[in-house]
Amino acid sequence: MIELYTAGTPNGYKISIALEEMGLPYEYHALDLMAADQKKPEYLAINPNGRIPAIVDKDNDDFAVFESGAILIYLAEKTGKFLPTEPKKKSQVLQWLMFQMGGVGPMMGQANVFYRYFPEKIPAAIERYQNEGRRLFEVMNGQLANNRYLAGDEYTIADISTWPWVRIHEWSGVDISGLEHLQRWVDELAQRPACQKGLLVPPPSNLSDEEKAKQISKMVTK
Repeated sequence: MIELYTAGTPNGYKISIALEEMGLPYEYHALDLMAADQKKPEYLAINPNGRIPAIVDKDNDDFAVFESGAILIYLAEKTGKFLPTEPKKKSQVLQWLMFQMGGVGPMMGQANVFYRYFPEKIPAAIERYQNEGRRLFEVMNGQLANNRYLAGDEYTIADISTWPWVRIHEWSGVDISGLEHLQRWVDELAQRPACQKGLLVPPPSNLSDEEKAKQISKMVTK
């Protein structure tokens, strides 16, 4: 049994989608980020960085894993799914996984903050992160022009890691018009039952987008 500590964010959805795809039994604990659940001592004992997601593998001596990319690799190796064992193919998957971890996630995250939540609108910051997000999407579009998935013909943890971020491009103010291969990939993954189920863990908040923005703005300014 996997215990998942998560919240309704792209990084959190990566792991719930992976668990659904891999067919692993799990229980989730929804952390209230506005209430700083992720900073409480009991959670910091699992993830000293105080971020989501994290997992505890009850079948492996309560082994804790934090950082979404590390969790995906751990789960893939545990199940033998969505990460090839052949060295070159495995490297390709890990390259695209790191592309998301080091590029897509951080840039889209900053675009979200400055475009949606930051109390002061700073055009130069908004433009910087939106432009970099678009550039990264163009890189992906080029890769997907000749490959069904990011690392080739097989669906892998690289796709699982990246899709939750790309699907919210409009929320970040990043335009993907003209990126037909990227759009095809986004639409295809949206039809996967595990992707659909993973987006419901935890269930969506009843707060309106405006209310969410107000609460997140308070977090940003603290």
